[in-house]
Amino acid sequence: MRLMPAASLNSSYCGRFAPSPSGPLHFGSLVAAVGSYLDARSHGGAWLLRMEDADRPRCQPGAAEDILRTLEAFGFEWDGAVLYQSSRDPAYAQALEQLRASGRVFPCACTRSELADSQLARLASDGAQVYPGTCRAGLPPDKTARAWRLRVDDARIAFEDGVQGRIEQALAREAGDFVLLRADGLFAYQLAVVVDDAAQGITHVVRGADLLDSTPRQIFLQGLLGLPTPAYAHLPVAVNARGEKLSKQSRAAPLDAVRPQPALRAALDFLGQAAPAELDQAGLAELWRWARQHWNLARVARQRNLPAPE
Repeated sequence: MRLMPAASLNSSYCGRFAPSPSGPLHFGSLVAAVGSYLDARSHGGAWLLRMEDADRPRCQPGAAEDILRTLEAFGFEWDGAVLYQSSRDPAYAQALEQLRASGRVFPCACTRSELADSQLARLASDGAQVYPGTCRAGLPPDKTARAWRLRVDDARIAFEDGVQGRIEQALAREAGDFVLLRADGLFAYQLAVVVDDAAQGITHVVRGADLLDSTPRQIFLQGLLGLPTPAYAHLPVAVNARGEKLSKQSRAAPLDAVRPQPALRAALDFLGQAAPAELDQAGLAELWRWARQHWNLARVARQRNLPAPE
């Protein structure tokens, strides 16, 4: 890892890349890494790494180390030490206690199957179950708490996304009261990412549009916890020929760390940053130099997903 000299960093911009170590990086991961990295570096800002390994059952042994090796092989340079969510439980517990003290959270006894079988069951736009409010007024008789949820009431969140434009969401209708502490005792993604973005001083979040529908929940949490809200920009997600997001589940091919330049060139093209043809014969460093000098977020397609290159 090579660090940016502190004197060259713009303290008003701090970005991050936060992969989950559930498997090797693939082209979709590279798109998010490239977009966040170039936006940070084009502003003279810091670019941090965070391993989102709070969901321990999904993490693969050795995957975090493999991700770091792949990023280095592709020429990424990050600032400071890598933050691991698995070491951050005390911070998440403190945030949850703050919300408990304010009366915003409640225990929930519902199982996934019970929610799916509910007559009020419906899905949010991101495919998640919208909570029907079963335990909001108290646990049903003879039921014990399994998880803790955040009560959203009639909150409506709106923000201007740097790529996708104006986004509005009525939380009760489109997300419902969402989980902060899971039934297995692990802290939920929404709470962890909000606490960690604030702790790392993140000012700009550039990531895939698969997380766009989660952003209003995160902004809502930031307000309740008294934390700053970063600027958001959600890049198109790379999908395969079946329209599936590239992922371990869709059997996306791992990145080739031995020959990184073709994939980097393809990621730039995917993001609307087509490099000159003569750079095909140049080295990786020259391609990165061109990309940093010519990065323009306005050229990224205003779409939630795009076909991955074949």
